[in-house]
Amino acid sequence: MGTAVVRPSLAARVAGAAAGHVVLPRLGLVFPRRLPFEAWLGVGARLSAVATSSAWCLGDWLIYGRAAYGGRYREAIGRTGLDYQTLRNCAWVAGRFELSRRRDTLSFGHHAELAALPGAEQDFWLRKAEEFGWSTVRLRHEVRSSLAERAQEPAGLEPPGPATPPKGQPEDGHVTLRIKLPPGQLESCDRAARSQGMTLQAWAIRALEQAAKASARCSAADPNEPQQAH
Repeated sequence: MGTAVVRPSLAARVAGAAAGHVVLPRLGLVFPRRLPFEAWLGVGARLSAVATSSAWCLGDWLIYGRAAYGGRYREAIGRTGLDYQTLRNCAWVAGRFELSRRRDTLSFGHHAELAALPGAEQDFWLRKAEEFGWSTVRLRHEVRSSLAERAQEPAGLEPPGPATPPKGQPEDGHVTLRIKLPPGQLESCDRAARSQGMTLQAWAIRALEQAAKASARCSAADPNEPQQAH
C-alpha cells in the first residue's frame, strides 16, 4: 500500500503560529502574535541562506541537465514555472564559479556582480567584500570605480606628478605613484602583503624602499675594481 502525504491546511498552520511557532505555508509566512526580536532576525537569516542556496542549486541543476540531456532539459525548465531569464542567469553565474571558489559568507548576488570578470579578479574582489563586509551595492560601486580608473590610465608605470602641487593644494611633500598590474600580479602582491600582516599599500612602499636600497648598494660597488682578499 502506498503512503499518503497529508499537507496541513492553512487553518492548521495558523493554529501552529498561535502556539508560538513561525509557520511557512507555500504562499508566505505566518508569525505568532509575539516573536522575540532575535528570533525574528534568525528567520531572516535562514530565509536569506535558503534564497542564496536555491540560486546556486538551480544553476548547478541546469548546467547538469544541459550537459546530460541536451535539448530535453528545456522541457524540465518549463515544469519549474520559473522565469527563463532568471534560470539562465543562475546557470551563468554558477558556471563562472566552481564550488570550491564560492564564498558561503557572501550572497549569490555578490558573485553575480563579479561573474563577468576574470577568475583572479573575482577572487580578489570576493575576498575584499568578505573582509570589509560590503553589500552587493558597495561591491558594485568599488568594482565599477576600479574598472573606470583603469580604463583612463595608460599601461605600465605612471611617473609621479610635478614636485610643485597645483595651486590651492597643500605642500605635504608627498607624490602619488600609480602602478597598473594585471590581475595575476595584483593577486600575488596582495597575498604577500597579507602573509606579512600588512596592507597592500604599506607592503608596496616597503618593497620599493628595499629595492631602492639594493640598487644603491649595487651602484656603489665598482665592477672594475678587483676584490681585496681578507
